[in-house]
Amino acid sequence: MNLFPYGHATHPQWQMACGLVLAQLRAQMASADYADAPALGLLYITDHYAGAAQDILDLLGAELPEVTDWAGTVGVGVCASNAEYIDEPALSVMLCDLPADQIRVFSGVMPLTAGARFRPHTALVHADAQTPDVPDLVAELAQRTDTGYLFGGLSSSRSRVLQFAVGSQGHVAGQGGVGGVISGGLSGVAFGAGVDLVARVTQGCLPVSPEHEVTGADGNVLLSLDGQPALDVMLADLRISLEAPREALDVVRQTLVGLSSPGEEGVGRSGHFGPDVVVRHIIGVDPGRRGVAIAERPRVGQRIAFCQRNVQAARADLTRICAEIREELEPEEVPELTAAALAAPHALSAPHPARRIAGAVYISCAGRGGAHFGAPGAELQIVRHALGDVPLVGFFAGGEIARHHLYGYTGVLTVFVAPAAVDGDAPED
Repeated sequence: MNLFPYGHATHPQWQMACGLVLAQLRAQMASADYADAPALGLLYITDHYAGAAQDILDLLGAELPEVTDWAGTVGVGVCASNAEYIDEPALSVMLCDLPADQIRVFSGVMPLTAGARFRPHTALVHADAQTPDVPDLVAELAQRTDTGYLFGGLSSSRSRVLQFAVGSQGHVAGQGGVGGVISGGLSGVAFGAGVDLVARVTQGCLPVSPEHEVTGADGNVLLSLDGQPALDVMLADLRISLEAPREALDVVRQTLVGLSSPGEEGVGRSGHFGPDVVVRHIIGVDPGRRGVAIAERPRVGQRIAFCQRNVQAARADLTRICAEIREELEPEEVPELTAAALAAPHALSAPHPARRIAGAVYISCAGRGGAHFGAPGAELQIVRHALGDVPLVGFFAGGEIARHHLYGYTGVLTVFVAPAAVDGDAPED
């Protein structure tokens, strides 16, 4: 298994940070364990470097001529294996060793065209939140893939919002060799059926009530649940009373709503939310109609469960999805020596070939970093502890994309798997 070379660095001067990253990449590419001629580069920079985005891309492209395709974006923070850089100048790069006929960078001038020779199976997506109708565009893009599975996030920046999209093929006729730093819309890289992925979504919150069916709604107000006034149901589930308004308000401020549609998995048997659940804030109550207002437009027939987000819930759910990925990738039957190696303490810091992880992308909400997990870097430490010190890059987003949904306050972890026995399966989450 060839690992994907990756590098990350922080420095007040972007030239120095690029130099540090290039040194890491070249050292790994000279190692027998890593790919020596990868064609796809994933590039994530913090908004401190937004003004130098084109210069950074030009420098990396010149120093790494074998990398013909680039995708990425800007975030208020970026991450790498066991490291996160939030509110500081930094970049994170991974070079993916994937067959050229199995990748296609796309953007507004390099669209994923229906019926083209390349058939998108899944796609990594970066989107500008200021683009009108982003949720609809995400859903439409998902329909262009064979599996309907997307993973990615919304660019986040306190200055310029941008994306990287350089493709060696797939340009619109008449546009020439268009590519580079772009603004607006959606971009990313689509993968063919020959790229094996495993993905999971962590909501970072746990249900604190049973599921209820939405039986009445008006705009963004839940009017009735299971035929009962929604406000009364919420008060009973949270064990609070309007007769003690201050205490009730404190509890409601910590409570959110998890929504799922008919046919989707809501609260699973494990007590965790399924992958299709979207979590939204409670934004008010309507005492006159005994309703509950949420940051979504619920539909009659959907199911909801009240939930809460805290450090313990976030850590537990992230640990859960990492364990699920690890268990899925470890072979069911392994030699005794391999089993012992996987269970050994050093397996936590070294990627074991039996797991077949070549690289990983982790996209987390900008509101989850640091204190949300109890300490700076704790979020990435959990991932490393579960998967080993695998190549990993990502960014802290203004919203997360998984399947055909747009999420908030979640983490989306996707791993690239070395050639497996079964080819063409959709990623699971």
